[in-house]
This record gives sequence, structure tokens and C-alpha cells, in this order.
Amino acid sequence: MDVLDDLLAGTRARGGVFNLTIMDPPWALDIRDQAQLALATLVRGSAWVTRAGIEPLRMEEGDVAIFNGPEPYVVADAPGTEPQLRIHPGGVCEPLPGAPIDYSARLGVRTYGGRVEGAAMVVSGTYQLEGDVSRRLLSALPSVLVVPAADLAGHVMAMVLGEIQRDEPGQQSVLDRWLDLALITTLRGWFARPESHAPGWYRAQSDPVVGLALRLLHEDPAYPWSVVELADRTGVSRASLARRFSGLVGEAPMAYLTGWRIALAADLLRETTDTVEAIARRVGYANAFALSVAFKRLRGTSPTAHRRAVAA
Repeated sequence: MDVLDDLLAGTRARGGVFNLTIMDPPWALDIRDQAQLALATLVRGSAWVTRAGIEPLRMEEGDVAIFNGPEPYVVADAPGTEPQLRIHPGGVCEPLPGAPIDYSARLGVRTYGGRVEGAAMVVSGTYQLEGDVSRRLLSALPSVLVVPAADLAGHVMAMVLGEIQRDEPGQQSVLDRWLDLALITTLRGWFARPESHAPGWYRAQSDPVVGLALRLLHEDPAYPWSVVELADRTGVSRASLARRFSGLVGEAPMAYLTGWRIALAADLLRETTDTVEAIARRVGYANAFALSVAFKRLRGTSPTAHRRAVAA
């Protein structure tokens, strides 16, 4: 298992909300779905994406944008075009003042807009994410990123139009899995681009030594790892491993392992009723006291207090 696999394992779509919006110029879609992570692709036409704090970004047909965080954003034919439709949490579509009267009509399952033959066709899907493992992935992404169609697996994007307008048994699961696959292909395309400033853990996976060390830590985080053992497993000296790992990942091997163990423990505290003692052993600590010391050092709170806080 590589690092991206591990992070994506905690970022699976469950009950994702989807919209297909079809509009004619001048058009703009104001999206306020409050999702922690959202994805949009242009099935037809071209557009500009605007969001507070960033310069407008251009999208062409087949391009995919990922939106990190719950802040609203606008997809429009031009920067400054007044929105005609607003998307609320749950995929609720609200026609705005000044919109053509037929924009209030629903064109089909999960579909809104003016007419089926409209010049622009935008598909959006959302994730509602919780947990520390997911946040480790989100922290590596900008507020908005756009990946050109040429850098994506085209068939993945092409299949959504037929699926999003269906209403068949199991359709939500089909769409959720499409959203997962689209996210993976888009992230791989993004991290491969020079302007992405891909995080150290992603770049390091191509290194034969550090990449192997990362895989070992992620495959068995509960193992009593040491720099000496990692060096033996990767076939280099302790000093060489420490130097290469810190240079590529940005932190020492044991510091990285501690952060990963604490992220796993935080999610287990959120998602299970296991005791702190049991969770400690699952993530590589000898007992609850050892986990509590490390947890409080990194998070400023105890595992028990963390569990109470997320439950509240």
C-alpha cells in the first residue's frame, strides 16, 4: 500500500450529492454546498472558476476542478457574470432573481437548467469528509485546482453523463464509486504537474529507498519500527536513510511515523468504541499511557478528551 492509497482509503464517497446543470450564456452557477471536498467537470463548453482569495481559473471541456474546503465558489461563462442558479447543501437548486423563468424547471434526475441543448453542461459531485486521515490529504491541496482533460483518464469522465441522469437500483453506489475514481485520476494528474508543488510524501514514493520505507510504515504502522530496522529493510545505512527521508519527505522517519500513528488513532477514537488501550496497541503503542503522551504532545489534548470533543 502506498501513501496515497492509505489517504484515499479514508476519503471514499458515501452518499455523494451530484448535480448536472445545463445553461446558456450569460450563465453562472453559485455553489454553496458546504462540502469539505467537491469535484466539478465540464461536459460541454468552457468556463471560469472563481473563489475568494484566488485568481479566476479557466476550464475547458473535459477539464476537472477540485475544490478543497466548504467555502462557496462560482462556475461561470466569464468572471463577474451574475449567477442564475445557486446549489445548496443536499443538491437543492435555487433559481436566483433575474434568471430565465425556465431555469426553475428540473430537466431530469439530478438535472437543472434551461434546456437540454444548452451551451454549457457542468457536473458536480461532493464529499462530506471527517477524520484526520482525510485531513492529511486535504492539507496537501490548494483551495482550487484544475487539471486539463489531456492529463486525465478520459473514459472515467465520459461515463458520468449517462450515470448521473439514471435512477436505478444501486445508482448511488455507482455514482459514489465514479466520484472516487474521478478523484483519484484527477489527483494523480494534478500531482504530476510542476505547478502542483506535490507534497514530499508523494514525490518520495518514486525514490527506491524512501518510497520503500514509506510503504513499510504504512503497511504495518503498529510494528516497532526504528531507523536501524528501516535502513536494514531498505538496504542503506542509517545515516543515508535519515538524510534521504528527511530531504524528500520533509521530516525524519520516526517523526513521520508518529504523525501517521496519531492520525490513525484519532480516527479510531472517532469511529469506534474501542478502548484507548486497544487503539494504542493497534497503532503501535505499548499501552494507553504511551499513546496519551504522544497524542497530547502532537494534539495538545488527550485521546479521551479528543473522543469526547468529536462526539459532542
